[in-house]
Amino acid sequence: MTNEFAFDYDLLRELTETSGAPGYEDRVRAVVRREFDGIVDEVRTDAMGNVVGTVQGDADYEVAVAAHMDEIGFMVRHVDEDGFLALDALGGWDLRVLKAQRVTVHAEADDLTGVIGSAPPHLLDDDEDERGVEDVHVDLGLPAEEANERVAVGDLVTMEQTTTRVGEHVTGKALDDRVCLFAMLEAAKRVDDPDVTVHFCATVQEELGIRGASALGVDLDPDLAVALDVTVAQDVPAVEKEADYVTELGEGAAVKLKDGSVVTTPKVHRRMRSVAERREIPHQTEILPSGGTDTAGFQNTHGAKPVGAISVPTRYLHTVTESVHGDDVAAAIDLLAAFLDTETGEHDYRL
Repeated sequence: MTNEFAFDYDLLRELTETSGAPGYEDRVRAVVRREFDGIVDEVRTDAMGNVVGTVQGDADYEVAVAAHMDEIGFMVRHVDEDGFLALDALGGWDLRVLKAQRVTVHAEADDLTGVIGSAPPHLLDDDEDERGVEDVHVDLGLPAEEANERVAVGDLVTMEQTTTRVGEHVTGKALDDRVCLFAMLEAAKRVDDPDVTVHFCATVQEELGIRGASALGVDLDPDLAVALDVTVAQDVPAVEKEADYVTELGEGAAVKLKDGSVVTTPKVHRRMRSVAERREIPHQTEILPSGGTDTAGFQNTHGAKPVGAISVPTRYLHTVTESVHGDDVAAAIDLLAAFLDTETGEHDYRL
């Protein structure tokens, strides 16, 4: 890729820079509903905050496509007498990446910028690596009294980071899973008069245990489900590629075979690869040893379902510098759109 990405980079940047911690995805949800306007036949939101945009098809067959809106974040659990904030984690954090980071505290009246404090190196002790989120504090740079007046227990905290291009890559926060949310929205714009009904689902609380997708599995009860999420790209120095290999950046969209929560339906992932080969869409296969995705939320909820998943290879997951290759993003959009375009409802995915 030389000068321009083959997709709407401005929308991807907007989605990634918008804040949306688990259970509080309001701002991202507003963007999704805006993008659904005019491209789906119906939009609805449920009691958990999942957004479903439905494109009606002719056949009596329904496909659910899911990507989650939430990003890992925090909730304020205490404001101490000196005005520092103590946090409770919403999702899985690598504590090594939190030191000296800027954050946004979403207080009731307005957003406040803070920093996660880091002790000077000469004050650290041997137990520093054993500390957890309960030891992290946010410094708002405000007098103690004002901090206590403006911030309350339960306020949300997200990382403060812009999204930018780095060579052929896009890097920033919350690419997990906004890059796949973006891919789903872009594919939805290409779906025109499908044979089957397609429900495009922007889900909530995936980072807390695939909660939104599990509820949708019951409410929608689709005949087929396809989830989109990021996956690990371990093509970096200091990683043994043979021992820890999952995917590589620049090799195309990843067709998931398994992760820590699901084994995808063989007939589904084989058809995905067949479609990719026929359409000459760059792709690779993915076996992720641990970690779960929305795919599992549909597989055995309200009865057994065939499921598949498309992943976008991503470096530096659960940090503020998550990085994807532009060509892989384009390939994921192309593969999802092609898969839906060729879904007639007549494929037999039973085993």
